[in-house]
Amino acid sequence: MTMRLYTFAVYLFLYVPIGIIVLFSFNSGRHASDFQGLSVKWYGKALSNPFMMDALTTSLIIAFSAALLSSIMGTMAALALQRIRGPLKPLFDGMIYVSIMIPGIVIGIATLVALVTVFDFLNPILASVWPEGANPPKLSLGYMSVIAAHTLFTMSLVILLVRARIAGMDRSLIEAAQDLYATPWQTFRLITLPQIFPAILAGFLLSFTFSFDDFIISFFVAGTNSTLPIYVFSSIRRGITPEVNAIGTMVLAVSLILLVTAQILLRKNTGKSSAAAE
Repeated sequence: MTMRLYTFAVYLFLYVPIGIIVLFSFNSGRHASDFQGLSVKWYGKALSNPFMMDALTTSLIIAFSAALLSSIMGTMAALALQRIRGPLKPLFDGMIYVSIMIPGIVIGIATLVALVTVFDFLNPILASVWPEGANPPKLSLGYMSVIAAHTLFTMSLVILLVRARIAGMDRSLIEAAQDLYATPWQTFRLITLPQIFPAILAGFLLSFTFSFDDFIISFFVAGTNSTLPIYVFSSIRRGITPEVNAIGTMVLAVSLILLVTAQILLRKNTGKSSAAAE
């Protein structure tokens, strides 16, 4: 009984604040803490806010680009790591898990220092080789820096998901394709890719969600660009309004939909693997 009460208290602590944000996003009043009735006007106001829409567009571009790159490179890395044997295998496995466990603030600071150092080194070189009289390009923080940072820390998720799927694959189909003189590319395209595609798609959705919701890393490397989490943080510093609650509720809804979809794909994938094993 005590354990049940403790579990119930933990869930209340986790989800009651989220429920309050959702409830007060439908507040008809002007103040977040003064509930005066139900209304959806703050959703309309949030969606008509040009600054919020610009931040949303920026977040969508960054999240989609990072998820696409992490899915491609994470799949390639998973296929390569699956073939590694010997003492290097635990080393690479440890590096993948460490990249997930490292706090976001550490990744953000490290990425910022690395990018600024590279930019300071490359910008003078570009200026020296550029034709005289023309303005040379200047590398700086922006879209590309955020996409690169998000790709690096979400790629580990894709690697873990794809490697788990590869480990549960039916190897007899691959061996049969090799016996029938299929090329490596044909084997991958016709046999391997269809089997690991649900894991790749799940990794894409998770990467999109993590990138879209990220604030800490984006705050360090976004430069003058403002993602949606950065915009919400800036708005909260001026005071919490029902509009901020509405934005948070919409982000929560989208994130939950993507996470549930990814979970369904993974369960479907696991079910197929179990059926194939039997």
